Amino acid sequence: MSYFKPLALAIISCFLALPLLSLAQDELIIISPHPEGIETEFGKNFEKWYEVQTGRTVKTDWRDVGGTSSNYRFIESEFKRVPEGIGIDIFFGGGTDNYLRLSNMGWLHAYPLPGTQLEQMMQSFQGIPLYDAEYQWYGAALSSFGIMYNEELRELLKLPKATAWEDLGNLELLGRIGAADPRESGSAHMVYEIILQTIGWEDGFALLTKLGGNVRGFSAGANAIPTDVVAGQVIYGLAIDFYAYGQIAIVGADKIKYVVPADGAVVTADPIAILKGAPNLPVAEKFLEFVLSEDAQKLWMLRDTDPEGPKWKGGLNRASVLPALYDKLGERCIVPNPFAMEGTPFQYDSDKGSIRWEVVNELFGVLIINSHKDLVNAWKAIQKCKDPAKRDAAIAILTKMPITEAEAMELAKDAWNDPTVRNEKIKEWGLFAKEKFKEARNLAR
Repeated sequence: MSYFKPLALAIISCFLALPLLSLAQDELIIISPHPEGIETEFGKNFEKWYEVQTGRTVKTDWRDVGGTSSNYRFIESEFKRVPEGIGIDIFFGGGTDNYLRLSNMGWLHAYPLPGTQLEQMMQSFQGIPLYDAEYQWYGAALSSFGIMYNEELRELLKLPKATAWEDLGNLELLGRIGAADPRESGSAHMVYEIILQTIGWEDGFALLTKLGGNVRGFSAGANAIPTDVVAGQVIYGLAIDFYAYGQIAIVGADKIKYVVPADGAVVTADPIAILKGAPNLPVAEKFLEFVLSEDAQKLWMLRDTDPEGPKWKGGLNRASVLPALYDKLGERCIVPNPFAMEGTPFQYDSDKGSIRWEVVNELFGVLIINSHKDLVNAWKAIQKCKDPAKRDAAIAILTKMPITEAEAMELAKDAWNDPTVRNEKIKEWGLFAKEKFKEARNLAR
């Protein structure tokens, strides 16, 4: 009997272990600039969906390194250090421009979704790609960018409405605008790039300079701006749509407004992609299938009280990439249908935006944010100036640029990758800004 007892115990142990083997836990590592609500909803719902689909459990591990720009810089530096893979499966969130750059560097893993899912999607809308033709990235949601404002306080203070990008340069709005640093926030960068593409490089940076003079202070992330608008810290804020919709859902549409300027209405994809060398590739592929499924897309656009909606208070308030879902959900949908937009949206050039992303960020950072105190002092002097001719001359000096669009594009394509050239340019632009703001301030006095 003594020979059979260990064998019997081993057999019993194997049978006891079978349920555990069938529910073995997998892992998924995600880097994302998304706020907590999105990470919570997509993480928990994927974990439930995955177990039903595979009979296994999965743990989603979300890595937070800041906003979109910080995420991109982290991914870039890690791939330069470890080219075969950086130990992260998914990049989820941020503008299309970043994914174009990652694709060009060869750092994305192509995965064609099942045909039934692709059939529900549009490859492009109004000339803007919604997923990569080589299946390296997919739009997970759609985004618009606009102006959010506190209508209650605007009326009380008798301030002008700002419903077009040009309105943001109004001298009456000094200290009343909230905006974010594009070097940290991808959505902030998109607003500035949209303005540049809408009205041109020279006029665009002239407007951005005046806008910068009106900004109370630049936050690192764009998610702080909507709460500042609601609290009355600023009256106007540059915002991505779902941040604005989230606050409107809580405070009320009579108090808070959001408008997409007609002179630059752009709908872009907010993508997701599998990174090269993903350590949990089969799980990552399943995550893409989940995110682009009808069940997951409903999480974006249903109320937190809807049985199929998110549980996150206030909802996620984002637009789905599945056109047919809007009609299917009808009045249950809490966001406007971007596929039914009236008129022709502005034709945003993603390739141009992708190429010059870093150069635009540094120009804005050096000329407007790093020099913000000098800019505001000059802007205040111009506001007080009673001589129209002197005022116009001072504004012309204030808005001068150290580089043309053609020069910026050429710099972005090659020389910007050289640290010596980059540092020299940043120093040169800093001195240029200091001198022009001083000259503009003195002229306006």
